Amino acid sequence: MKVLKFGGTSVGTADRIKHVAKLITSSGHNLVVLSAMAGTTNTLVEIADYCSKGNIPGAQDTLNNLLLKYQDVIGNLFDDGQSRDTANAVIAERFSYMRALIESDFSSADAREILAQGELMSTALMNIYLNSRGVKSTLLPALDYMRTDSFGEPDMKYIATRLRRLIELNRDADVFITQGYICTNDRGEIDNLKRGGSDYSASIIGAVIGADEIQIWTDIDGMHNNDPRFVNTTSPVSQLNFEEAAELAYFGAKILHPNCVLPAKLANIPVRLLNTLDPDAAGTVIYNMPPDRKIKAVAAKDNVTAIKIKSGRMLVAYGFLHKVFETFEKYQTSIDLMATSEVGVTVTIDDDSHLAALVDDLKHFGTVTVDRDMAIVSVVGDLEWHNCGFAAKAVCALQDVPVRLISYGGSDYNVSMLISSSDKVKALRLLSDALF
Repeated sequence: MKVLKFGGTSVGTADRIKHVAKLITSSGHNLVVLSAMAGTTNTLVEIADYCSKGNIPGAQDTLNNLLLKYQDVIGNLFDDGQSRDTANAVIAERFSYMRALIESDFSSADAREILAQGELMSTALMNIYLNSRGVKSTLLPALDYMRTDSFGEPDMKYIATRLRRLIELNRDADVFITQGYICTNDRGEIDNLKRGGSDYSASIIGAVIGADEIQIWTDIDGMHNNDPRFVNTTSPVSQLNFEEAAELAYFGAKILHPNCVLPAKLANIPVRLLNTLDPDAAGTVIYNMPPDRKIKAVAAKDNVTAIKIKSGRMLVAYGFLHKVFETFEKYQTSIDLMATSEVGVTVTIDDDSHLAALVDDLKHFGTVTVDRDMAIVSVVGDLEWHNCGFAAKAVCALQDVPVRLISYGGSDYNVSMLISSSDKVKALRLLSDALF
């Protein structure tokens, strides 16, 4: 059995849903993970935001507009009246539930319940449509098996036990449909796996059922060797190992969520990235492949802030780094890159929500300098230090671009350079010319 995950754009219209249904039915006895229809989650976030601000009319008006979109999709999706009526009834029930939440004493738990409705609706529509076409499709409700523990991490033992039982109870089904992104938490409340959570759901599911393969279907033919939005000469990377894929995902390749990699890697299950609009394209396969002495791809991460802490002494005192990192831990702010010298340390962050407080505390340990509007450009591949010249090629390619920081050696798969955001596109194109 394979796990097939389809993103929001893949099920964003009636025609897209029909197309995905054909892909599903031609792929065999598999488990399908669906995201919410394109734009739905953003709209639900907007509705929850209106509610949190006490603007109930704003939430209601936005909800009404979203309902019109779903009614239009249903009208174009179903040929027979009975299936159309069933779909309208299911969607009406979901919207009535959201309307009741909007009109209640709104809480953060209510917000999470609203956010869960997108996946519940997309899977319901797909399930009804498949059954209307004579396919024996069965819904496996994610809220019945997907759970996080008290640390917010997937409860793998619980998930495995509950999901395998559900599959066994419905073993006569032609295909299984389930929701990505949504889950329950350790308190039994409806919750979610955060943005990109549908990829994560697919990887967790694949790991616990021992899938033959995890397929992530999007609207691009695999992971490219550079950003196709800025570089015209990109091409798909045919194969990556899990470490390379994780580096690319973390440092800007949007096709795959970083969290998706670990469960599949630990279970040794290949992940294949495929294009819904071009199903015959080879895409990218990610697996535990041996090093191949190649540079694979370039990615860029925006909205980065660099913080330099220079010690008040000529030589960094014992405990200096401990105090610095303890400060970042205090404000639950992750560090992306780091460079050290005898007198100080420079780090980068992509979450500046606590920047003012961080800087204020760090000033106890030295002089603090902040550079904003930065970008990290990462070159990913087999960059183990014995492979002479690979890192030099990447650095030399940017000889005409001011580089604030270089990070190399923390990983065998990545050399990263911190530059001004205004130089990002130039840097991506120079690296593409030099490396590929």
